[in-house]
Amino acid sequence: MKKQDLTFLNWSKSRKTSGTAGSFLKAYDDTGKIKKYYKLSNFYIESKSFGHECINEVVVDRLLNILGFNHLNYELIYADIAIDEKRYETYLCSSNDFKKSDEKKSEIDMYYELAKKENESPLQFCIRMGFEKEIYQMIIIDFIICNRDRHGANIELLKDSKGKLRMAPLFDHGLSLFFNEQDLSNIKITNYLEDKKVQSFIGGSSLFENLNLLDFNKAPAIKRLTKDDKKYIFEDIDKIMPPAWINAVWKLINKRIEYYENIRVKKQK
Repeated sequence: MKKQDLTFLNWSKSRKTSGTAGSFLKAYDDTGKIKKYYKLSNFYIESKSFGHECINEVVVDRLLNILGFNHLNYELIYADIAIDEKRYETYLCSSNDFKKSDEKKSEIDMYYELAKKENESPLQFCIRMGFEKEIYQMIIIDFIICNRDRHGANIELLKDSKGKLRMAPLFDHGLSLFFNEQDLSNIKITNYLEDKKVQSFIGGSSLFENLNLLDFNKAPAIKRLTKDDKKYIFEDIDKIMPPAWINAVWKLINKRIEYYENIRVKKQK
C-alpha cells in the first residue's frame, strides 16, 4: 500500500463515546467534486500512538458488501499526517459524503424528539417512518460485529428539498470487534458470544436483547461465510494486523452469524 501525504488536513475531535479513552480525530477535504471525510483511529496522547478502529471500519465495510446491506464505503489509507504541527505515520480511513446537494441531515435522536408520537419508542418511530428494513439490518450487523456504539448521532436521516426523507447508509463501526485489545498478537478469546455493554438508541444496552426487537418473520437470512469471503475481507489487512487478530475476528463474526441464524429459524412462526 503506497504511502500518501495528507499533512495538509486539519484534524478536529469528534463526538466521543462516554468511557472511551483518547480522542477520535476527523478531517475533511472539499476541494474535489465530492467532499471526502477522513477518520483516524483512537489517538493516545501519552504514548503518541494510534489504535486500529479504522481497520475495523474497513473489515465491516467488506462484510456489509457481502451481506448486501446499505452502508457507507470506507477506504483504508497509509499516510503521513500532521497533528499540532507534529508529523505521524499511520493508517486511517476515508469515505465520500453520502449527502446529496439538496439534502439536509439530522441526527435521528434529535429528529425523534421533534416528530415522535406520544409513548412511541424509537423502534416504533422508525417503522412508522418507513425504515424497518434499514433498522433491522443495523440491529443484525451490530450484533454480528459486537458494535458498542450505536448512539443517536451514529444514525442519520436525510431530507431533500421536496421533503422526502431517507435513512443514511450505515456508518461508523470503529468501536466493534476487538477494538480495545492491547496485545493484538496474542488474543485469547474464550467467549465469542459475550454480551458486552453497548450504547444503542434503538434498543438497550444488550445486543442479545436487541435481537428480540426483530420480527423474525421479516428478518433477513444471513448466509454462512466462505473461505473466499475471508480472503476478501482481510485482503491487505493481513499484512498489517497479526494472524491472532485476523483469526479472532473471523471466528467472532462466524460464531455470531451462526447464533443469529439459529435463533431466526427457531423464532419464525
